[in-house]
Amino acid sequence: MTNIPETGRTPRVQIRLIILQILVLSLLLTLGGRLWYLQIRNGDEYAKEASGNHVQQVVTPATRGSILDARGIPLADNETRLVVSASRTDLMKMDDEGKAVLTKLAKVLGMQPKTIQEKVRLCDAKTPQPCWNGSPYQPIPITDEATPKQALQIRERSEDFPGITAEPTAVRRYAGPGGSNTAQVLGYLSPVTDAEIEKAKNSDSPYLRSDQVGRSGLERTYDKDLRGKAGVTRYEVDNLGRVIGRAESDKAEPGANVVTSIDARVQSVAEKELDAAMKAARHEFDKNTGENYKADSGSVVVMEAKTGRVVSMASSPTYDPNAWVGGISGKDYSRLTGKKSNYPLLNRAIQGQSAPGSIFKVISSTAAVNAGYPFNGRYPCTSSYSIGSQVFKNFESENFGPISLGRALEVSCDTVFYGLAHREWQKLGGIHPKGGVNTDDSFYKTAHQFGLGKETGVDLPNEVNGRVPDRKWKQQYWKANKDAWCKGGKRDGSYVERLNWENCRQGNVMRAGDEVNYSIGQGDTLVTPIQMARIYGAISNGGTLYQPAVGKAVISPDGKQVSEIAPKSQGKLPMTKQTQRHIDQALAGVATRGTAAWRFGGWPQNKIPMHAKTGTAEVYGKQTTSWFATYTKDYSVVMTISQGGTGSGASGPAVRKIYDALYGVDNKGGINKKKALLPTPEKDLPKIQKDGSIDAPEIKPYPPNKEAPPTQQDLAAALSTSPYTRRD
Repeated sequence: MTNIPETGRTPRVQIRLIILQILVLSLLLTLGGRLWYLQIRNGDEYAKEASGNHVQQVVTPATRGSILDARGIPLADNETRLVVSASRTDLMKMDDEGKAVLTKLAKVLGMQPKTIQEKVRLCDAKTPQPCWNGSPYQPIPITDEATPKQALQIRERSEDFPGITAEPTAVRRYAGPGGSNTAQVLGYLSPVTDAEIEKAKNSDSPYLRSDQVGRSGLERTYDKDLRGKAGVTRYEVDNLGRVIGRAESDKAEPGANVVTSIDARVQSVAEKELDAAMKAARHEFDKNTGENYKADSGSVVVMEAKTGRVVSMASSPTYDPNAWVGGISGKDYSRLTGKKSNYPLLNRAIQGQSAPGSIFKVISSTAAVNAGYPFNGRYPCTSSYSIGSQVFKNFESENFGPISLGRALEVSCDTVFYGLAHREWQKLGGIHPKGGVNTDDSFYKTAHQFGLGKETGVDLPNEVNGRVPDRKWKQQYWKANKDAWCKGGKRDGSYVERLNWENCRQGNVMRAGDEVNYSIGQGDTLVTPIQMARIYGAISNGGTLYQPAVGKAVISPDGKQVSEIAPKSQGKLPMTKQTQRHIDQALAGVATRGTAAWRFGGWPQNKIPMHAKTGTAEVYGKQTTSWFATYTKDYSVVMTISQGGTGSGASGPAVRKIYDALYGVDNKGGINKKKALLPTPEKDLPKIQKDGSIDAPEIKPYPPNKEAPPTQQDLAAALSTSPYTRRD
């Protein structure tokens, strides 16, 4: 038997081991080289690609909270509509990004394929509207007006419509209860912009790309409360946009409900009576211009006198706020903003400013008393008042002889206030007062103390200031316009050229004519209806100026958390209790025996004392502006109609009918409590149940005004029954 050495190996085995060692070493070297190539040589490139695998958010919008009237009736809420949406992620997996699917969808929906394709493209700096500004990973809405038949076709033929869904979805609705509109008060929604997202990203209420935000009205003021918190589902996606996993989800939290002080019934009355008054004014002939009144715009405010809460706010022309739901069309947008639209988006109750005319005289009366002129003194009410060669006439050249300030308010005597303002101007030094632009002129100081010349602070956006044209304002205005006045002025030219020439020389000084014009609410004085409603409400309540408010409370969706918005005092009117009583009595006299008496015939004055002041403001180049300011112990109501005629003639009937509806007063002066809409302001808040349902009463539409506009004979007959024929 042959013996083999123990340590010996055959050459073949040794060769195999060597080859195996070489292969293992080669594999290790190859793997190491590949790792070096991936991590060092091309590490940055692959790290960049790996970052493409990231988390994307799919947002489920929160249900927006409702805006309710004082009794819980929805003014703005949500309705369920069939919304057809497209998944851009699914469409991108198809040829030509799913154009064939979108074309078939367009045929079902009765839309143009191009329109749908534009809706699903992403917005960027180069892409015009329409386009999608939200996340590309969430369904993009195509239409919210799909019919049940169309939705059924899409769902039953899902294989023909991959990536397309048809689901019931909550969409904003402006309900218009009782035929009311409330458009300018409510506002509207539109998609959030990139700039807004960036600005709010570090705030306590950041925006998501899917958000609809309030653009005006209450929708804007209370947007944070109404918006709620969107639900977010996070998906991990690769750099090609494919979903490769799901991370986590946060449920959506619905927005809170905003309860307002608006009463939908009163709102409906105010809107319809304003509209009827404007239509009636257009039937009236303006003897000064030789044509009928244009009555091109107007507004009315109904306010709680003791709180400043707004019960109704109407503005005309108006519009349907539902036009913005789902995105406004170019045609509708042009109708709302074009030059021929007369700008219905403006809320003329807070943005419409004009000279107040004689309703300003409550301020001038207070100023005169504060300057030392007795309220019950005797002041000449002549047919005209002359300053040099300038003659300032009384309305319709009336002459009542020596009268008190109270009677001057009742009959709206201009010349009494001309004389008082002129005397004060002379006493302070005339054109060159000792104090210069800081002269303490009671007539201007008092207007500022009444809150004019600045915002009231009402909880609606874009309120305007109005204007108190005191010496300081005149100096600033002159500096801004002097060059243009001097360039366009002529001493012997047209009226405008002569005015420019005079302003060029003395536009920075307070002339006697400026002061006397100002004393009756004319000239450069500008006020808004909300400012005057607040002032007349303050006279009613004894002198407290309240900050006007539409919002009354913010209530959580389940009704458990209630945050009331309490009335805020902004100070007192600059008058003593005695002056307040004198003015109160005089304004009652306006309604019973003065310029407004013919509009309040048969009013139950002994049960519901009415106070009023008429105003007819003259505007150069236009027809007169009608003002009618009133109050009771509960409410102040102020109406104005641009180019509408006289105060009591144009606005008076509508204001009377608003009061009739509030208190249930019939045409014989009786009070029917069952028909009274709101004889006292609403104090309680509506109840919201745990499931979000609201206990709200039914509301019936306000009956249309069937009465024909008054004829000239009707007006003459009514005037003949009043001891004072003035229709200021």
